[in-house]
Amino acid sequence: MIDISESVMQLLLALIVVGPLLGAAAALLPAPPGLKGKSPDQAVLRHGVTVTGVILIAAVVLALGFDHGHPATMQATTDISWIPALDVRIHLGVDGISLPLLVLTALLTFLCALYSYFKQQHQRLTPRASGPSPKAFVALLLVLESGTLATFAVLDLLLFFLAFEMVLIPMYFLIARWGGAQRTQAAWKFILYTLLGSVVMLLGLLLIGLKSGTFDMLALATDNGRGLTTSVQVIAVLAIGLGLAVKTPMWPLHSWLPDAHTAAPTVGSVLLAGVLLKMGTYGFVRILLPIAPDGMREFAPYLAAFAVVGIIYGSLACLALARKGAKGDLKRLIAYSSVGHMGFVLLGIASMTPTGVNGALFANIAHGLITGLLFFLVGALKDRTGTTDLDALAGRTGQALYGKAPRFGALLAFGAVASLGLPGLAGFWGEMLALFGAFDPAEGLSRPAFLTFMAIAAFGTLLTAAYMLVVVRRICMGDPQEQPQQLADIQGYEFAAWTPLVALTVLAGLWPALLLSLTDPAVHKLLSGGKA
Repeated sequence: MIDISESVMQLLLALIVVGPLLGAAAALLPAPPGLKGKSPDQAVLRHGVTVTGVILIAAVVLALGFDHGHPATMQATTDISWIPALDVRIHLGVDGISLPLLVLTALLTFLCALYSYFKQQHQRLTPRASGPSPKAFVALLLVLESGTLATFAVLDLLLFFLAFEMVLIPMYFLIARWGGAQRTQAAWKFILYTLLGSVVMLLGLLLIGLKSGTFDMLALATDNGRGLTTSVQVIAVLAIGLGLAVKTPMWPLHSWLPDAHTAAPTVGSVLLAGVLLKMGTYGFVRILLPIAPDGMREFAPYLAAFAVVGIIYGSLACLALARKGAKGDLKRLIAYSSVGHMGFVLLGIASMTPTGVNGALFANIAHGLITGLLFFLVGALKDRTGTTDLDALAGRTGQALYGKAPRFGALLAFGAVASLGLPGLAGFWGEMLALFGAFDPAEGLSRPAFLTFMAIAAFGTLLTAAYMLVVVRRICMGDPQEQPQQLADIQGYEFAAWTPLVALTVLAGLWPALLLSLTDPAVHKLLSGGKA
């Protein structure tokens, strides 16, 4: 690690949050400053790679300069009065909980920008109808990045809400203008679900701020709910939790997700699964657990119940889509798998224990890496075959992707086994720790109930293995001579975009302390009311 002064750390965090917005504004200029290309489209896409690359470098330097000896301490903090009448402040900071999410967001956005730039050399990046150009695509991508990064960095409840909502419009347009079939309906469903949930969430945030006299998340976490009555906490958890559950998404508020993923362009699906879903679970950890612990304790059994239903439901839906003749869409299948995986995250949070919450945070990062990789692969498969229908893919690849594109087939199999939680890969640790948290929940929670939830969730891991192995068998295995059509194997730009996700999935699986050493002290402090 490197020694960086606190003032430089503050500037780095400010650059990470605001930099993409400045880049978005520059992308809309007649020509992005300082960048040239063979065409205006290439120049603006190169601008997107440059800006997201600078933000990724800043995030990595911030991580290297982070005091890893005190990950529970909020670092790189900026605290400026913004709306004095409401005591709303521009309050930024990172700790061991938010730092991994910041780096993950910066990495995935950069990889999406890089993938889009090189893909433009092979296939022009324009919407299906006349309208926005790649300038709009890059600007929307950067606004989306800024809103997501701000969500993980702000420490004021109202500022959190603004950042939380900031991502909706760019994701709506990415789906509606660059998506596939039924993109308009999917985009409207996405924004209506999330906006309605957010309205209720705002009421809960205002209730906490007005009743406690502050919107400062650090002060509220230190108070640990002592300034709020139990009834206020219960109402706040119900309202805020509803909005967060929609974004997570939690069953039965998940129905917007499969449609959005199926219609979204590749980079939209990667960012939606990789970072946007994490905003909901992050809100549970950062806001509800420390600020309204009594209210969370009342709702924890219900949250766990919905979580395990989501695990089983998502797995059964995937099994139904994976079977032969079901006309299942591979993107839709991975979207339903996300419902199950985020169920494990919610189960860990509902246990209200350090073990469970650490598992939830670990599973968040693992899901972002693995599902981001899977959506990249499915998008590339669609580019090669023109479809994501499982029956059609099985026919066009001759059920032998291993034989026709061996590196592509091996990578798809790797993503599948990582998603099912194979030991030694990142997906294993989060699910295991979430189950351990349910095995011994926090004081005041019914252990028999949580043991039942744990058993149901453990059965869900078997279902996950079943549908992922069916997918691999149908697409990758068989006689490559059955169909003469050949498929292009992994291209250089695809290798560059996907290798970091593979490497980090293996690294986190073999060395889980890399993440847990950051999150564990911060989680203990969070659950103890600010006491390290």
